[in-house]
Amino acid sequence: MKLLKGEVGFLVLYAAAFYAFIIHRSLQISRDHHAKLFGLRPGWFIPPRLNDVSDAQWRNFRGNLPILTVVFTMFTLIANFLRTSFHLKARGMSIIWILISFTYLAYLHGACILFILSIASMNFLLVKIFARTKYFPFVVWIFNIFFLLCNRVYEGYSFSTIGQRWAYLDNFRGTFRWHICFNFVVLRMISFGYDYHWAHRDSRFDHKKHIQRCNICKSGKTCYHVLQERGVQNDKYAFTTYLAYLVYAPLYLTGPIVSFNAFASQLDVPQDNFSAKDIAWYGLRWVFSLLLMELMTHLFYYNAFAISGMWKELHPMDVFIIGYGVLMFMWLKFFLIWRYFRFWSLICGIEVPENMPRCINNCYNLETFWKNWHASYNKWLVRYLYIPLGGTRRKLLNVWVVFTFVAIWHDLEWKLLSWAWLTCLFFIPEMILKSATNAFQFKSTHGEFVVRELSAVAGAITITCLMVANLVGFVIGPSGISWLISQFLKREGLPVLAGMLLTFYVGTKLMFHIRDAKQSSS
Repeated sequence: MKLLKGEVGFLVLYAAAFYAFIIHRSLQISRDHHAKLFGLRPGWFIPPRLNDVSDAQWRNFRGNLPILTVVFTMFTLIANFLRTSFHLKARGMSIIWILISFTYLAYLHGACILFILSIASMNFLLVKIFARTKYFPFVVWIFNIFFLLCNRVYEGYSFSTIGQRWAYLDNFRGTFRWHICFNFVVLRMISFGYDYHWAHRDSRFDHKKHIQRCNICKSGKTCYHVLQERGVQNDKYAFTTYLAYLVYAPLYLTGPIVSFNAFASQLDVPQDNFSAKDIAWYGLRWVFSLLLMELMTHLFYYNAFAISGMWKELHPMDVFIIGYGVLMFMWLKFFLIWRYFRFWSLICGIEVPENMPRCINNCYNLETFWKNWHASYNKWLVRYLYIPLGGTRRKLLNVWVVFTFVAIWHDLEWKLLSWAWLTCLFFIPEMILKSATNAFQFKSTHGEFVVRELSAVAGAITITCLMVANLVGFVIGPSGISWLISQFLKREGLPVLAGMLLTFYVGTKLMFHIRDAKQSSS
């Protein structure tokens, strides 16, 4: 017991020293190189510090936050007032949300709403025609991937290609490119198709067994998993509910992703798992997280280093710090964006999965990371792609299909395919190691110690590989990977690489203790 406490104490001290060094060095390089960086603007949080708004997605979200919040408030008040005043159920709320959401889409996309309606209507007809046939999976996937690719290749199309009489509509394309948002609509169209397809088959979901394991369901409430797995009545698969689901305003731009079954059932009966107090606390925590982001971008210019290409001129130690910092920035950025829209949806009575349920610094293997980074998308991929492909029976093959789809779904870029295939390569040794560990049950204390140490080493390697894959996919591109590797294999880079692996080893051990503490307290 004393040895265990001593180990925990050492790990905590090491982690504190590591972050103290990271913060000190990040402040130093940000101060020394800020004049050469792109995307810095006058700050307000810590004057006269500049603010890093070099990331276009974060800059747009942050800049539009005031008007978005006004729209958020108006839509919420209208929808909730009409629901309570007229006791509206699924059909009535579908019509309300279609009207509200198309008002929203008219500002975003203008006349391009016609493209969205046309593709959505074709998908609805195909699903209704082929849902009960054995060809359904091929039809729904081919149709949706075809339009996913065409939307990108033709940049959202042009009305003039249909005919010159329609050319004037190209002057009313709105403020936001519709085909970017349509990626999420594709996921919803596939979800509707499969949920309708499975509604005509015997359900494999064991509700009684689930209740025994689920604390939410034991308390008399209905958890999200049950809402998703339990089919809805046939009348819920109407075109109005389908359309309301595709363009539901709170989740339209970025998600989180909700299945059709879960959405349709909550139109009938609004969620009750989160009380008004819970939702208010959720919103308050979001405000604190926003202030943390503002503090971070005023002090550390991680993303500006990546955008400006300045990381190529730095010492390998600083390259590691920038790479690590970029991942922290990305995590917090998506954390704020996704939680904002989930907060909006909860107030409107629709519960959706949390996209970032665990901090990025508490994930030591690829499987855990992907279950907790864009978690609602992970649930979607498992339900509609991974399991239909054969699930764990073909795991080594399925991960290549799943991640290739993820890359194509994000964008048609070579660096994203490189990221996807690198991730798959890194998955293979992890799956083999996990299978080997499960095959050999070590009952002795020595055997358990060896497995734990090997798992910590594997965790350190996995975190390093995860950093490399994400930097290739979202920062440096495939052309930068050879430069990155060469820098860390030089004489001055090898000690940094060793220190990085040691730090991730220590971090993994610390995560093991956090996991054990949670298991013992539950």
